[in-house]
Amino acid sequence: MKEECIICKAPLEYLERDEMMECALCHKKELSKTRCVNGHYVCNECHMKGLDAVIGICLSEESKNPVEIIRRMMAEPFCHMHGPEHHVMVGAALLTAYRNAGGDVDLSDALTEMMKRGQSVPGGVCGFWGACGAGLSTGMFISIISKATPLAGKPWGLSNKMTSKSLDSIGSIDGPRCCKRDSYLAILTAIDFVKGNFGIEMERPEIKCIHYEQNNQCIGSRCPFR
Repeated sequence: MKEECIICKAPLEYLERDEMMECALCHKKELSKTRCVNGHYVCNECHMKGLDAVIGICLSEESKNPVEIIRRMMAEPFCHMHGPEHHVMVGAALLTAYRNAGGDVDLSDALTEMMKRGQSVPGGVCGFWGACGAGLSTGMFISIISKATPLAGKPWGLSNKMTSKSLDSIGSIDGPRCCKRDSYLAILTAIDFVKGNFGIEMERPEIKCIHYEQNNQCIGSRCPFR
């Protein structure tokens, strides 16, 4: 089996109901449905420790290719095979590529906002909420560049349409979840959406998976990137 638990490398299990768990790293106690088969629980905050490096990576980037950008983040120690860090990374990569492709956005402020929003989406929501965090991250991205609020008109609509299109692309493959596959699907969907609605053309690469050997639940030939 490949590594899943960041404490003992054992596989994760997902419970039907919340149980009170203690984080093995910071010892915070909270309700969760996720732990490894040996009983270890790691809270979202600890799982994303080191994620602040995303801002520095993105501010130094010149690429118009959001897949290339997110893969640089995926190579960092803070990024695991699966985890809520992807809920920030997808939007951050898109914001960076959008700016580099000519989009009008204050990247530093936008990345800070993306961090706050993305970190509020916990791990496992793809199954428990029916809304993958990578897909939600594309909606956050559109919300930020269009300055959407709950009272906005067209920007409100565009943000929700973006999330809908990303989730449809992700859901059409069926599960189980793969944070790398779902991130790529969300990004490719966002590239097309931005070109059609904002006139900004980010680079859209062909993607071949480089992560499948670390994924216990890889769907093999059903994955569009295998």
